[in-house]
Amino acid sequence: MPHLASRYLTEGPRVGLRHFTYEDAAEFTARARESKELHHPWLFPPDSPAAYAAYAGRLIEDPSKAGFLVCAKDDGGDIAGFININNIVEGAFQSGALGYGAFAHAAGRGLMREGLDLLIGHAFGPMRLHRLEINVQPANTASIALARSCGFRLEGFSPRMLFIDGAWRDHERWAITAEMRTSG
Repeated sequence: MPHLASRYLTEGPRVGLRHFTYEDAAEFTARARESKELHHPWLFPPDSPAAYAAYAGRLIEDPSKAGFLVCAKDDGGDIAGFININNIVEGAFQSGALGYGAFAHAAGRGLMREGLDLLIGHAFGPMRLHRLEINVQPANTASIALARSCGFRLEGFSPRMLFIDGAWRDHERWAITAEMRTSG
């Protein structure tokens, strides 16, 4: 019997990572609408077809971005969350900034922890990045716990860093490098 290639770029026991596609609009936007309470006031993923098309288009077409869907294998590949690498810089920097979110139906199940761990391996492996950074609002304890559990270290504090939900918000800067990954 021939080996069938996985539909995922990388996978663990419970989740697989794959790139965003335009065809994911209906499921992604439905999950975003279901998760508004969970996400507020931290992030606002697209919840309409037009907003999704613009969002996914940037992740698919812009070489300085890469978007990944965290898919729950036990749930038939349903989208559990997403992780984006933004501001990818090559050359001497080899770095990117992460943004991520779980959807309400998958929150608290450890799926994003597994997905972020897979993403780090993919970023430091096939993508050949050296450093990943996560910028998190200090009160977002769930996001900070996720970053910490995956080996990110706190590197600093940036007052009024990002304009989110109508105001400039303070952020903590968390980062991991390829060396931290291999020595940890």
